[in-house]
Order: sequence, then C-alpha cells, then structure tokens
Amino acid sequence: MYLRLFIIAAIIATSASFSISSSEFKDRENIPKRCTCQGDDYNPEIELSDFPDATKSLVLIMDDPDVIHNHSSYIHWIVWDIPPTTTIEENSTPGVTGKNSAGTYGYTGPCPASGVHRYYITVYALDVLLNLGKDSDKKSVEKAMEGHIIGKSELMGYYEKNDSFLLFY
Repeated sequence: MYLRLFIIAAIIATSASFSISSSEFKDRENIPKRCTCQGDDYNPEIELSDFPDATKSLVLIMDDPDVIHNHSSYIHWIVWDIPPTTTIEENSTPGVTGKNSAGTYGYTGPCPASGVHRYYITVYALDVLLNLGKDSDKKSVEKAMEGHIIGKSELMGYYEKNDSFLLFY
C-alpha cells in the first residue's frame, strides 16, 4: 500500500504545472516574424511564475512536431541548468545550450519549408542540476531528467513562412 501511495504521489508531483507566457506572442497564436529565420532569429522573451518551491533548475525544449528529424520532432532550442528565474530574456543563453536538430548550438527560429507549423516551448522544473556536457541532445537530456521533473509548462505558437515576391507586368 505504501508503495502504491508513493507512486501516486510521484505522478502528482510530476504533473504540477506553472505559468509560462511570452510578451512576443500569446499561447496558440502566431510567433512574430522577428523571432524566426525571416527576421532577427532571436529567441522570444519567456516569462515564468509559480514553479514549485523545490525547483533547483529549469530545462527548456523548443520543438516542431510537424517535422520529424532522426525519429523525433525537430528541435529548435534545448537549454538546461537554467537557474529558477521569472524571465528568460530575448536573444539570451540562460543556461547550458545543447545541440539542436540543425547541428548547431543555441536558438534557431521557426523556418518551415511549407505550411503552418506548431512550435512548442516546454519548460520543466527539476529538483536537481543536470550537469550534462554541451554535446548533449534531447534524448540524453530527457534521460537525465527522469525522476527529477517536479513541474512542467508549455507555450505553443504557430508560424508559416511567407515568401515575398514581386510581379512584373
């Protein structure tokens, strides 16, 4: 019975949510062009609040599930060991930045080949620092987070790349 209560408590703890928002766009709205490959390609400012008191670090993963890359969604940004903070500044490196699906480090903005894509910015509150090497990817970060997630929140935005062209008559 005690084991069962422990498992239930662990499930409840990992499902705790906190507040996430952005001054750049609202949840389920369009990501502004300036945060994409067609603009300045800066990460948007992210505001966080009400994460669990036991939070030692944050992990941020921004992905595009509408593109599959190496059997996973396309990773635009992965950062861990972010100090518990209320704001992740625009155009910043708030923690240790891992390798994204483009094979680079840092933020790479939305840039879909065609159509409207969804971009999820998921922030996890952890009860530990991960202390992973810079070459870590999403899979290794997720493995290191196992059993340490005490909260999670998500912000989703849309983007469709519009190619401008001129018609000459």
